Amino acid sequence: MHEPLNELISLMFVKQLDSRTFEGSSRDIGTGRVYGGQVLGQALKAAQLTVGEGKTVHSMHAYFMREGNHNIPITYHVDITRDGRSFSTRHVVAFQQNRPIFITDMSFQITETGLEYQPVMPILKEPESYKSLKDYDISGINKLSDKLQKLIKLSSPFEIKPVPPADIPPDSSKQKFVWIKTRQKIIDDADIHRAILAYISDYGLVTTTLIPHAIDFETPTLQMASIDHGMWFHRPFRVDNWLLYAYEALSTSNARGLGYGSIYDVHGNLIATTMQEGLIRQIKKGG
Repeated sequence: MHEPLNELISLMFVKQLDSRTFEGSSRDIGTGRVYGGQVLGQALKAAQLTVGEGKTVHSMHAYFMREGNHNIPITYHVDITRDGRSFSTRHVVAFQQNRPIFITDMSFQITETGLEYQPVMPILKEPESYKSLKDYDISGINKLSDKLQKLIKLSSPFEIKPVPPADIPPDSSKQKFVWIKTRQKIIDDADIHRAILAYISDYGLVTTTLIPHAIDFETPTLQMASIDHGMWFHRPFRVDNWLLYAYEALSTSNARGLGYGSIYDVHGNLIATTMQEGLIRQIKKGG
């Protein structure tokens, strides 16, 4: 299997220390801190292990409290808030050196039938029509900026095809679109597919809020960091099949930006929804 992808899957298999405590290691993506999507995925996997079979996650709401150190293991403490007949709730706190770096609440539900509705997926060309992000690092990755090199390393387990601005509909000018899937087929473990989708969900969401301002994320005077993250799982999916991540900028104010995301499978089924607020601070030169 592709090495970065195999490493990512291994990261999602957190080590169980006792009935409510788990430990995860980190992947260094060159940013100097733990990638938020990794913590989302590991926390989700840890919580699912305390729920057992029959219920799957439908929502999670998280706060990033401190930067994580990728050289230190992360301990996840899972509080069993409630176990009902249809729903279970879990509260997870991630620690490093006895300090909380991340908290999340998750809800799990049995499979049920009911009303069905979703918005129509944006009309775009098929993923095979677009250039892959990996094509940008064929010649001289060292010539690329530090931020872009880190982005390529972060995305290495995935095949990523950004939709170019020329193909984005005029009424979607505050949006961006990315086709994404794992580089190879992976194991038939629905929990791992959900954990990896949580990992993916943090990819590029906050930077969407820069679109209305025509500011590039590589701007040297720009400081960005995730503050909180919400995610809702709607329908079954596989992360080794093409998924369309549709991003939209909702608001920027008070040095914060709020982004919204819809994730569709290639057949147009809405499989997940995301929202994330992040720090967007413009640092004055010489300040």
